[in-house]
Amino acid sequence: MTAPVSSSPCQPGQSRSNAGDRSRKLQTMVNDGKRIRLVLVVGARPNYMKIAPLYAELRSDPLFEPVLVHTGQHYDEKMSKVFFDDLHLPQPDVYLGVGAGSHAEQTARVMIHFEKVLLEYRPDWVVVVGDVNSTVACAIDAAKLHIPVAHVEAGLRSRDRSMPEEINRIMTDSICDLLLTPSRDADDNLRREGISEDRIVFVGNIMIDTLRLHIEEAEKSAILDTIGVSSKQYGLVTLHRPSNVDNPRRLAEVFDALEVVQRKLPLVFPIHPRSRKMLAEHGLQGRVDAMSRLHLLDPVGYLDFLKLQKHAVLVLTDSGGIQEETTVLGVPCLTIRENTERPVTVQQGTNVLIGLNTERIVMEAERVLCGNGKRGTIPELWDGHTAERIVALLRRRTGLTVPAA
Repeated sequence: MTAPVSSSPCQPGQSRSNAGDRSRKLQTMVNDGKRIRLVLVVGARPNYMKIAPLYAELRSDPLFEPVLVHTGQHYDEKMSKVFFDDLHLPQPDVYLGVGAGSHAEQTARVMIHFEKVLLEYRPDWVVVVGDVNSTVACAIDAAKLHIPVAHVEAGLRSRDRSMPEEINRIMTDSICDLLLTPSRDADDNLRREGISEDRIVFVGNIMIDTLRLHIEEAEKSAILDTIGVSSKQYGLVTLHRPSNVDNPRRLAEVFDALEVVQRKLPLVFPIHPRSRKMLAEHGLQGRVDAMSRLHLLDPVGYLDFLKLQKHAVLVLTDSGGIQEETTVLGVPCLTIRENTERPVTVQQGTNVLIGLNTERIVMEAERVLCGNGKRGTIPELWDGHTAERIVALLRRRTGLTVPAA
């Protein structure tokens, strides 16, 4: 763990300097041989793919000193460590180990522990990603200590405030200094909420940086052979949102559909721990065990899952990130939700919102199997260079003209 930089231009407890003062102080730091310290926050599985390319890009720039903080919101080996390994992320500089709990408990624990990190490290910027509890908790801590915060993947909106992620997105965007958006509709969302134009920057989708960087490596995975399925001869399923898995009626309706689909096509289902728990609690485990062509797996790593996505004939999911990845991979995606915070994947990509109706799920799956799956295009700036654009922007925002080595 590196020692804090005592001359940070935006130390906790001080009022925020104006842009000119901060620029002069940062220029002095560089002239003195010091680096700009950024704390990058990860907490849950979706965060890792968003932070990995940015961390690597910052590490390669002599101007910046990235510090990686893992809150421990996803804290077991299957949901955390394997992703660090697959994405070649180093061990975190700080691990908070907050663990599970209610939304209030988890958010509070992150805030208590992360504030201490900020007071010790005194960063010049904090970077948060996505929409999990760690995202909003760390953004609040930094904002109250007058440390500039950048939000990667800002501006996404589902218009559904029953989703805890939607509350996290709105709160995070309202207090961050720099809102880095993955799509043009996200810019529009922020403008409608009264966010000033100088805080909004369209940079593209950083998840796609990770996908493009690892797609060849993922091809080496033996996961298809391990399961016993062939390319384009199976469907892939993920299901984890509380609105789907916590409601016994809704969960039963989804499995009514999966029972029909798996008779026509083998289904591979790396099951989230929450979903597995709910199958047992809702009395569905025996029924699922009887589905001979539904392959339930423990959670798999990023490379294995990427290969599973690429070679699937269709994907059934309630995940946000998978809607994006399937769009880039050109795989039809059937999203088991009534709404999405990523409408660009529906408007331009391969994604179709199909809700929770059993008949609709079966009908759309059959449509794909008949060769009529949705074919889309890749949205603007989903090109694998988002991390580069973010780092270039951070250099410009400091007012520094020192070229990278």
